[in-house]
Amino acid sequence: MPLFSSTTLARAALTFALLATGGAPVAFGQSGLTAAAGFDTCKQDRTEQIDKNHGILKGAVACKRGDSEVFADELEYWVDKRLVVLTGSVTLRDKSAQISADRAEFNTETKLGTFHNASGFAVVADRATHSPMGGQEPDVYFYGETIEKIGEDKYRITRGGFTTCVQPTPRWQITSGSATLRVDHYAFLKHAVIKAKGAPVFYLPALFYPIQKDDRATGFLMPTYGTSSYRGMTFSEAFFWAISRSQDATFLYDYFSKRGYGVGADYRYAAAPGSTGQLSVYRLAEREITTQNADGSQTVTPPSQSYQIRANMNQSLGRRWSARGRVDYFTDIKTQQAYNTDIFDSSRSTRMYGGSISGSVAGLSVNGNYDRTEYFSGATDRTVTGGTPRVTVTRNESPLFGSPIYFSMNGEYANLVRETQFANVVADRGLTRLDVMPVIRVPFTKLQFLTVNSSVAWRGTYWTRSQLPDQSGVVVDQSLSRTYFDLQARVTGPVISRVWNTPNNGYAEKWKHSVEPFFSVQRVTMVEEFDRIVQLDATDYVLGGTTRVDYGIANRVLVKRKGAGGSSAREILGVSLGQTYYSDDRASQYDWNYTTSFSGRAPTTLSPIRLALRAAPTDELNGALRMEYDVNEGVVQTIVADGQARLSEWLRLTAGFSQRRLASTIDLAPRLDNYVLAAATVRSASNRIGGSYSFNYDLGRETLLTSRIMGYYNVQCCGFAVEYQTYNFPQGTTAFPVAKDRRFNFSFTLSGLGTFSNFFGAMGGSGLQ
Repeated sequence: MPLFSSTTLARAALTFALLATGGAPVAFGQSGLTAAAGFDTCKQDRTEQIDKNHGILKGAVACKRGDSEVFADELEYWVDKRLVVLTGSVTLRDKSAQISADRAEFNTETKLGTFHNASGFAVVADRATHSPMGGQEPDVYFYGETIEKIGEDKYRITRGGFTTCVQPTPRWQITSGSATLRVDHYAFLKHAVIKAKGAPVFYLPALFYPIQKDDRATGFLMPTYGTSSYRGMTFSEAFFWAISRSQDATFLYDYFSKRGYGVGADYRYAAAPGSTGQLSVYRLAEREITTQNADGSQTVTPPSQSYQIRANMNQSLGRRWSARGRVDYFTDIKTQQAYNTDIFDSSRSTRMYGGSISGSVAGLSVNGNYDRTEYFSGATDRTVTGGTPRVTVTRNESPLFGSPIYFSMNGEYANLVRETQFANVVADRGLTRLDVMPVIRVPFTKLQFLTVNSSVAWRGTYWTRSQLPDQSGVVVDQSLSRTYFDLQARVTGPVISRVWNTPNNGYAEKWKHSVEPFFSVQRVTMVEEFDRIVQLDATDYVLGGTTRVDYGIANRVLVKRKGAGGSSAREILGVSLGQTYYSDDRASQYDWNYTTSFSGRAPTTLSPIRLALRAAPTDELNGALRMEYDVNEGVVQTIVADGQARLSEWLRLTAGFSQRRLASTIDLAPRLDNYVLAAATVRSASNRIGGSYSFNYDLGRETLLTSRIMGYYNVQCCGFAVEYQTYNFPQGTTAFPVAKDRRFNFSFTLSGLGTFSNFFGAMGGSGLQ
């Protein structure tokens, strides 16, 4: 976004162009003089005609043309020269601006002219910012020794300035020796000085910036600043290139006083509905760093370079086909974690790239994917997964020969990648897999309170590689195939419900409570050589010769409430309690319905009891909870909870909690890995003052991982925001190169002049940059 609003500058400095729209010369006289001077009507105390080409209107001159009015003590006009001169208390006024001057002259033929010792204001009512740093853009006040129209759409202000503050000594203003403006194109300032309370704070010998109506003109953006204990002082500058209405690019430069510098570019396009994309590329060059250790020794970090690429693409191909692509790739995970501001980005240890093409043909849904994801457990240790490619073909469920029996089918071809690297030792478990699964389903829904769905499926799978059955996990180039039948029946009910009518209730006019027992049985026939299957995903984790019984009960509370669009029903509370029984206890280690199935716990015939709760009594209040309780050990294995509350227009709260019980190992006893996070945001009704506070706390290690506090204050024409953030990673520097960091950011806004903020996500992603 360019630094200044074109509307602001055009109205502020260029309004008097309305004067210079004269007609052809006519005979002199009152009406003739008025028309020759370019006005519809004029009023004055007296008229003095010097000759047939020269006349003067004197005393309280007031002329009007359309919505514009001109006032002066005297108006002098030369018909042959096409020249109009106004003197004494000259004022030009229209609906959106006013200019006052000691003297003004303009040529009705060339439409050029000059205001001397001019000042005025322009009303800006066409823009509003949604940043917490400001509301509607206010009026702009300006002045200049001269304001000249020097071309059809070109103007010059000499020794002048402008501001949006109304105080006698403005809180801020920008002055310049000379400013040349081309309407809806650019403004060029020479010797520009930004002043605060009359004191100069920033000087630029020259400044070029765009002033287009859509704020998308090519030009430099305002630099930003920041600081941290790790990177030192930072300076960022950007150049915006408006390629066309549907595409643009931004080129970036960053300087870090303690580390080095970075350069990058961001490209965006919107070719058509459903066809958009963005590409960001960044290169970071870090110089050699010498660190003084506590024991007096020194650690020298050699210079390095790292790269980051992020991209998203959606492309409509026509005829219900579309393509998508995504890249989130970096070359150095330590650099990635050290320079990100957000804790989730800092702790993220994955990089990926991929794309897909999907559509339908002959009644079949086709989806082709190519993806590759790397999970890092250290600086170099990693696991690579993906499908290169993976193609799925699905026949959606439909009645079979017009009967109440439904048929569907899924097929897949996948070249699966699975590669692990630990201590420079690489193990490749990748393979190619073919899988097909037709399904026949028979529903029974004749009873309103009871629903029964039965299905039978046959599955055939072929792998190009297998593993040795001796539990060593060694993968060999020996193919393997598998077939089995999957028979399932799911019963929901009998459903018991009750409805209450509460027309005089202030919350809802109708309530409904339903109790829904559920029960399902699944039988998978024998799967030969299960121990030889290379287990990569859910397709491979099917243990044959076992029966699985899932049972539980669900409670739902629904209400019917009146709203702006009429009455509508919503579920305000849902509680589900369930458990699974396995005839073969090994099946408990391969159940994707439980997060603890793959945690290394011992096989058992009974799964944990799972509890799922969700509540949303209003749009302003909602929460969710999921918990798994191990009945064998008598402990809670996992808890995940989160909630949001908007208590008023000025206060909003969010909170979350997670707990995971890690299984014991040879060196470690069972332990809890749990975290809590919370955030609060406050703001006044007028958005004049506000702020936020957030933190992430590691309960197990009793450590505050990160905290962030931000506050802002807005006045009539400017505002400021401050942010302080702390990072603390006690688990060591192997996974997190920045063990501790303290970051302080300061940003300020000048209404009508854009905003200043830290380049790397300062102000909590509030959109200030």
